[in-house]
Amino acid sequence: MVRVLVVGSIHMDLVVVLKRFPEIGETVIGRDFKMTPGGKGANQAVAAARLGAETYMVGRLSRDFFGKVLRENLKRNGVRDEFVVEDPESYTGVALIFVDAKGRNMIAVAPGTDARVAPNDVDCALDTLGSVDAVLLQLEIPLETVTHAAKRAKEAGALVVLNPAPFKPLPEGIYRHVDVLTPNEVEARQLASRFGEYATLRESCEVLLEKGLSAVVVTLGPKGAHVFSRDFEGLVPAFRVPVVDTTGAGDAFSAALAVALSEGMSIEKAVVFANAVAAIKTTRLGAQEGLPYREEVDRFLSERGVKVG
Repeated sequence: MVRVLVVGSIHMDLVVVLKRFPEIGETVIGRDFKMTPGGKGANQAVAAARLGAETYMVGRLSRDFFGKVLRENLKRNGVRDEFVVEDPESYTGVALIFVDAKGRNMIAVAPGTDARVAPNDVDCALDTLGSVDAVLLQLEIPLETVTHAAKRAKEAGALVVLNPAPFKPLPEGIYRHVDVLTPNEVEARQLASRFGEYATLRESCEVLLEKGLSAVVVTLGPKGAHVFSRDFEGLVPAFRVPVVDTTGAGDAFSAALAVALSEGMSIEKAVVFANAVAAIKTTRLGAQEGLPYREEVDRFLSERGVKVG
């Protein structure tokens, strides 16, 4: 069993399902409402645990109602929570999410305790665990903590996977501590623009690879994912499924990619596996409730005659 450490956000998603998004100043009556656990970090942790990894979470929660519910949710999904700090100095983070009839989403986040996740929280986890196979990172917590976690993880010999979302400019030094970057197309171009003007996605990713990454895997929604790496370059097509809710699909993809690579899959097969996990997620409502278990992914791939192991 691979061991995964996720450093990131944990918050509650308040989801309103709408026929269409409101215009500025307009009120639109929703079709449904769900309160569901979220946060890019927690989404990735639950995804990894459901895929069979021994998963630990580093983050912060308050002592409020949402904090208690979210901690119990991590435990219920098999995520180890001993490195989730109880922080009474702020509120537990929340996300307000609109989902339209096409499964698209609009999201606003109030980070609360997510904004207080500190480098020392990472040190406590890594010093206690000793070693992990992979460390998963995102950008809903302070960039200082993300950078520190990448450096510590790389020094410990772990695979480091960074999903650079929501977008923030990254310090140049972080790239040599990250193995795999999983941006969408817009994020890839934004990150590369710091180093110059590039006409194509390939040029953008090549300049990022030159900074020290092993691979850039650009997620392209219904098209799939384009891999740029030393061992393989090409588009890995997405699986066609009826889309209900895309919230959390990127988190599912990154977590699945980290698990698959830690299990020894090639980058191409790992992306096929990650595409399957993300596809299943989009057929279900809820960033975490919709995440598949390993047996569901294996069955999904088997039914389509796809082998990754």
